[in-house]
Amino acid sequence: MRLLVLTLLLVLSVAAPARAVESAARSAPTFNGTVYAIAYLGGTVYVGGGFTKARWGGRSYPRQRLAAFDGRTGALLDWAPPADGTVRALAATRGAVYAAGGFHRVGGARRDSIARIDPATGTVTSFRHDIAGTPYALAIGAGRLYLGGSFTAISGHALRNLAAFSLATGRVDTGWRSGADDRVRTLAVSGGQVFLGGAFREVNDDHRSVRLAAVDRVTGVLDRYFRPSVAAEVNAITVNRTGVYAATGGQGGRAVAYTLDGTTRWQRVFDGDATAITTVGEMAYVGGHFDRVCLTTRNGPQGACLDGSAPRVKLAAVTGDGRLTEWNPRANGVAGVRVLATDPIGVLDAGGDFTTIGGLDRPRFARF
Repeated sequence: MRLLVLTLLLVLSVAAPARAVESAARSAPTFNGTVYAIAYLGGTVYVGGGFTKARWGGRSYPRQRLAAFDGRTGALLDWAPPADGTVRALAATRGAVYAAGGFHRVGGARRDSIARIDPATGTVTSFRHDIAGTPYALAIGAGRLYLGGSFTAISGHALRNLAAFSLATGRVDTGWRSGADDRVRTLAVSGGQVFLGGAFREVNDDHRSVRLAAVDRVTGVLDRYFRPSVAAEVNAITVNRTGVYAATGGQGGRAVAYTLDGTTRWQRVFDGDATAITTVGEMAYVGGHFDRVCLTTRNGPQGACLDGSAPRVKLAAVTGDGRLTEWNPRANGVAGVRVLATDPIGVLDAGGDFTTIGGLDRPRFARF
């Protein structure tokens, strides 16, 4: 009898689905314009976007496209270097917050689309480069800052949509040699690799590297072992110990989980683009323009689900084996959610164009 009970407990523990984060939003600042980027350093959360004001504690504060708040209390911090154009990407490491986007000045200093900012004072440092094009993504690893976007040169170096900088010197790392033939939307560093997603059809002149690829984080050499199949532009990626996760556009949109060799583990199809993805434990969280999740992988014109659907408005959660959960906090808007990120303690942050979560006011930013 005891053996039977132990066996049943073991089966239940294995079969029990991972719990999603709470659907109710936590206390955090909100914003009067789009949030595109989120980064973490210590207990601080940094936010970038197209906003000009932040709201906290019933009051409005000027925040020109960059802001920070206490990750424990949600309180807005004084950190507020003004940027004169949209901030689309952030990355943080000890002693520095890096921002990239469509700006030309940050904190009163001339900076062309990329800047390094002191994480405590908001002072803009001497790191400076000229970018011929538009940056979309930043990532940090192996003593380097990696940049993805749609550009042809940086500070006189001919580059194709990918670049790396030395964190120690701030210079372009000419030893890291990688390039893509079209825009790179998203980057993630894991282990010895830099994963990249976007609209490209080739990486390092390899025509089999379509929309999602991995390169060596020290040399930039293409990983020919990682060969995923991707049907549409990759808008966001994240990586954990079980594999690589991608959010894509297309006819509707998809969230796809891959093994580290690029084999598809599972995919979920939506009636609109998936534009953001992150994980908390074994749970994947997806954000985008969608209102419904298809019950099968078949969809039709404008992404309409052909075999039934479940309502999930701009946000959804998927278990490690690809099952849709009941988590449904319901963000509003047309564009909906543009970025999802997970802080070191497992709190989920969402940014975008939404103004409500579950019918409650949460303009452009929410914590779960």
